[in-house]
Amino acid sequence: MKTLPGIFAATVAAVALTTSFAWSETIGPSGETATPSTEVAVSDETAAKLRDGGHTAALLWHDQSDFVNAVTAGATDEFERLGIEVVATTSAGFDAAKQRSDIETALTRGPDIILSLPLDPVTSAAAFEEAKEAGVALVFLSNLPQGYEHPADYAAIVTDDLFDMGKRAADALAEAIGGEGTVGWIFHDASYYVTNQRDNAFKTTIENDHPNIQIVAEQGISDPARAEEIANAMLLQNPDLSGIYVTWAGPAEGVLAALRANDNETTKIVTLDLSEPIALDMVGGGNVAAIVADEAYELGRAMAAAGARALAGQETPSFVVAPALTVTADTVEEGWMESLRIEAPASLRGN
Repeated sequence: MKTLPGIFAATVAAVALTTSFAWSETIGPSGETATPSTEVAVSDETAAKLRDGGHTAALLWHDQSDFVNAVTAGATDEFERLGIEVVATTSAGFDAAKQRSDIETALTRGPDIILSLPLDPVTSAAAFEEAKEAGVALVFLSNLPQGYEHPADYAAIVTDDLFDMGKRAADALAEAIGGEGTVGWIFHDASYYVTNQRDNAFKTTIENDHPNIQIVAEQGISDPARAEEIANAMLLQNPDLSGIYVTWAGPAEGVLAALRANDNETTKIVTLDLSEPIALDMVGGGNVAAIVADEAYELGRAMAAAGARALAGQETPSFVVAPALTVTADTVEEGWMESLRIEAPASLRGN
């Protein structure tokens, strides 16, 4: 996920044609109303004042990936515009204890802003307590520590337009199967509002907007390693499925493996989040019809802007969402650039 402004400018128009918004449908972890990220900005006047403040920020992430790299790039570019120095960037490797240690270490550098994805609502509440008490402007990606109140405890939560991602997946699968047929729904079997909203938006859209498509198989998944097993069972009972929705790209790789093992070249897959193996099947004309992705770079920009606004005494709405986009075989290179601000992997270019 990175900055290549020249190439990006040339690709925005192409992807913008497939980008729409359903802001009112996505709600925050505590039922917050969504505000589009485009409304979270730091004016030139405020930026000029911030540049004279000698402010600093820390980016304390949950893991390392192309997605995190893109969020980091968006935040770093915005902080650079505002004269805010990034003094620490860490990865907790999905380890809550490591995240707490990262917070403690970062606080020794006295950051004015911390951007982070809290790994667990309960343990994160304690982990960020010292930063909160020190008056650090906290901006969270997707998750919220338990008991934290806006705006006293944090500046904003920033995440994807979750409903729109699920809706786009439903519409893309419907188009791929000609608007009729039977489909399977593999959803995330855990209480996590991000995946829950995306998954349920898919189901709602199929049921409400595509009357000639019927969901005939439903299966929750908590362990991505079981995806192939789950798909095999689903296909055994429903060998003529027109399509399958998979909650995110990791499990989708297992579902794709099951289809290949069954010599099934007709059942279409739609999933969420960019993945090279999934996209490679898509550009090769395989089972994968479309991937729905977030604008990760924009997530980072909006997070940085929310933190900077807090330093300037300007309140940001509590729950902010960035747009989604639908990536197909024809738009895979543009999609990678729009979402991650990096070129698509070499295996996907020029197809």
